[in-house]
Amino acid sequence: MDIDINIKVKVWRQKGPKDKGFFETHELKNISQGNSFLEMMDILNEQLINEGKEPVVFDHDCREGICGMCSLYINGYAHGPDEDIPTCQLHMRKFNEGDTITIEPWRSAGFPIIKDLMVDRTAFDKIIQSGGYVSVNTGGTPDANSLPIPRHNAEAAMDAAACIGCGACVAACKNGSAMLFVAAKVTQLALLPQGRAEAMRRAKSMVARMDELGFGNCTNTGACEVECPKNISITNIARLNYEFLNAKFRD
Repeated sequence: MDIDINIKVKVWRQKGPKDKGFFETHELKNISQGNSFLEMMDILNEQLINEGKEPVVFDHDCREGICGMCSLYINGYAHGPDEDIPTCQLHMRKFNEGDTITIEPWRSAGFPIIKDLMVDRTAFDKIIQSGGYVSVNTGGTPDANSLPIPRHNAEAAMDAAACIGCGACVAACKNGSAMLFVAAKVTQLALLPQGRAEAMRRAKSMVARMDELGFGNCTNTGACEVECPKNISITNIARLNYEFLNAKFRD
């Protein structure tokens, strides 16, 4: 049964990417454990506005776990202490009476802070623009069974396509690596015949763009897989390395 709890929220405040940030602590009373974490943030902001203070800026959109916008680092975990869900699906029943909740933005050279808890994840869009697509002639829709695809490949491609581009993998990685994100995007296309034709060019260009944008390299610590809200497997990184090396050897 959900109850009302009193908590302290220790939230990161920063006016812009060049400004010095700091933690600010606020007390919240009678927060229902049935509230989502973002609803708690709304209550905090309403309290701040009523006190004549500036509300906390944080990213959110769908609140359904599909857009990847709610990028918060909560008590040392990307998306918080629950498993296999983004921040918007985290509920206050994961916290107890008297808890102090520390909330930070993603911290990575590739994700500069815009303000407070909001970061600029344009880097992911640039990586996708470099090769995360297939080039096709548009026209009539082909029959669904005109291209037979082994079930294992179809399932693996769909598992990789579940990536919502939230950036939790980057935030959790000690190197700030985006390899799991890039690997998921490369895998979902490389396993299907429509994406196979451009697989080598795609792997090279996306990895090169990732390096240009300031992301680190993968050292197989596995933190990205643990924190990923969509359970993207690091076996996809092995597939990315295969595609990348295969392309390089054929240059």
